[in-house]
Parts: sequence; structure tokens; C-alpha cells
Amino acid sequence: MGSFKVNESPNLPTTSNAAAFTNAGASSNDSAQYSRKNPGYSRAARRRTGRGKKIALCILAAVLVVAIGGASAFAIYLDSVNTKLKHGTKTSDEIIAIDDVLRPTSSFDEPFYMMLIGSDMRENSDEMGARSDTNILVRVDPSNDQVTMVSIPRDTKIELAGYGTSKFNAIYNFEGAAGVISEAKKLLGVDISYYAEVNFGKLVDLVDAVGGVDVEVEELIDDPDADRPESGRHIVLQEGFQHLNGEEALVFARCRAYVDGDFTRTANQRKLIEAIVDKVLSAPITSLPGIIEKTSDCVTTNLSVTDIIALAQQFKSDGGLTIYSSMAPSQTQMIDEISYVINDAEATKEMMAAVEAGEDPNTVVSSGALALEEDSSTDSAVNAASDE
Repeated sequence: MGSFKVNESPNLPTTSNAAAFTNAGASSNDSAQYSRKNPGYSRAARRRTGRGKKIALCILAAVLVVAIGGASAFAIYLDSVNTKLKHGTKTSDEIIAIDDVLRPTSSFDEPFYMMLIGSDMRENSDEMGARSDTNILVRVDPSNDQVTMVSIPRDTKIELAGYGTSKFNAIYNFEGAAGVISEAKKLLGVDISYYAEVNFGKLVDLVDAVGGVDVEVEELIDDPDADRPESGRHIVLQEGFQHLNGEEALVFARCRAYVDGDFTRTANQRKLIEAIVDKVLSAPITSLPGIIEKTSDCVTTNLSVTDIIALAQQFKSDGGLTIYSSMAPSQTQMIDEISYVINDAEATKEMMAAVEAGEDPNTVVSSGALALEEDSSTDSAVNAASDE
């Protein structure tokens, strides 16, 4: 995506007061009745001043009630949105597990990592469970207006404790978002501070919430498997620069009908994220709370509303954002008639050093000299839950 480079008039006595002044002494000079030393005047002034103070105090109290009430209402609203963002449909145990594997930063002055997870429930197949078909580590560097995304291929072969040989996208089915974050930390060798999860079923709402996105479609997409069955529509995306609504963005993110299968899809997913970020950052800062409220129905994250607004404002203030996009170096291999992606550990270590230094990770690729394994038997139950 490259660079995107808020008088005071005297109180005259009333008729009754005048009578009081007359009774006070006929020998007095007539003008004395208007003297501030006149007891009658002073009493009247005190009465009027007292009533004025009471009115002023009542107005002040009313303003304070409105202000406090407004602040309370806003606080309730903020708490409600924050709760939706943090919990979504997750249980308390799931939230605790996620918090246990994250290491939030004390401020946004230094670069930090976050995990983006796109989960997808198998349609019409409860036994297949859910998978994380999008797994992207993001390095966020607000001070230097830079974001770096590294995709972990969904078919990456891993050894999952208690489950044996599996694919990376199956972790979500067994250990949820906490497991995905934990394995990503091991694979890429970094601590992760934040995460954000979007269910593919709600990606439609997320994209529609920001008013659609603009992306470059590299080739014609005509893949019925990428459609959302409940929509009853088959969507075909033409090659070229396109403005996509939610349904179209879902097809763009899901399609695997390419010569290289999942590799182009992960590139498209990163491209879609760039488009969403671009759309949010181009929105007026005053509209961000409304956008966040809408997306809280689609996204689960440990970032609060104020965190998100602060980050967006920090990137907006300098006017330019550089985004690097890459994938963990790897190769494919068939093992026991199942296709896996084998991570190149040495090249990945080199890539992450470049990422940490704020450099373009695309300068690092797999050496092509991986010691690939011989075909071997694997746990069929695990493979069934992770294989396409």
C-alpha cells in the first residue's frame, strides 16, 4: 500500500420601601433615602442580592447536574462499548486465557506487536468446529508512522501439545484465540501486546461499518466456495481497482482459487486490512467513536475505545503511514497425503530481525534448502479438523 503520505444598575426602593424611609425621620434630607447607608435601602439590597445569589446558584447547580449527568451517560456508553470489544461472545475463562498470553504496553510511545485473527466456522459442519483462517502478526510503530504485517500461512505445520501434528489454523478450534497468540509468539519469537479477532461471518458488517473499502483486484475472482451461503448470492469480482462492500470484501478475503492457493489469499487479506486502516484514518476524528461502536459488534480486542482513538489520532497527526506487508518464509510439502506449509525457521528469524528494525521484511525469503520431512502418518482427527 506504501505511504499515505481536529452593569449593574442601582436597586431603587419600591413604594413600600419609600414609606419606611419617611417613617425613619422627616428631618432627613430627601436625598438620604437613596444613600447606601440608609437601613431600608440596605435591607432591600440584601434581600435582592440574596435572591440573585440563589438564582445564580440554582442555575449553576442545574448546569452541574447536566454536566455530571452527561459525563455519567458518556461513561456508561464508553463502558458498554469497551465491554463489547473485550468480551464479544467469549466466556470469562477465554478472556482470562487471552490476557495471560498478552503483554500490554504501558504507552504507545514504543513499537508493539498485535495479533490479527480471522476466525471462520465451518458451514453445515459442527464437528469441524472453527478455524483461524487469517493469522497476521502486526508490528505497530506510532512514533515512526509505520505498520508491518506478517502473515502466518493457515496450513503451517506445527506440533500442538496434547494434539500432535496439526496445522496452524486448527489451533483456534482446540485452544481458541489464546492458543493462536501463544503459538504465534513461539513461531515468530516476539511478545504480543494486543490482539483483534474478527469472525468472517461478521467481516461483512465490519467493512460496511466503515463505508466499504477500495482495493486492487489482481485477477478475476469467480469462486462459489468463497460466497456466504446465507446471502444467496454468487459474487464475481472483476479485475482492477474496485470499491467493495461487505459481501464483496468477504469473497476477496476468502477466495483460494489461485494457482498458489493460500498464498495469494493471505496477500489479499493483508491488502484488505490496509484498505480498512486507510478508510478509518481518512475519517474525521469526530466520527471515530461512532465507527468503533459499530465495529464493536464485529471485533473482539483488548484495545479500549480510548486506545483505538489515541492510536488513530497519533497516526493522523503526522499525515503519512507506511505499511509493509509480507508472509513468513516457508515451503509446501505433502505429508501422508496432506498438504502442509513448512516454516523456514532460519529465514523467519532473519525476517523478524528486519521487522524489529523497522525494515521491509520482503527483503528476506526462504532459502529453498529446507530439510523437508519424509511422508509420515499423522493424527487423522487433528488433520480432519484442519484440512480443507
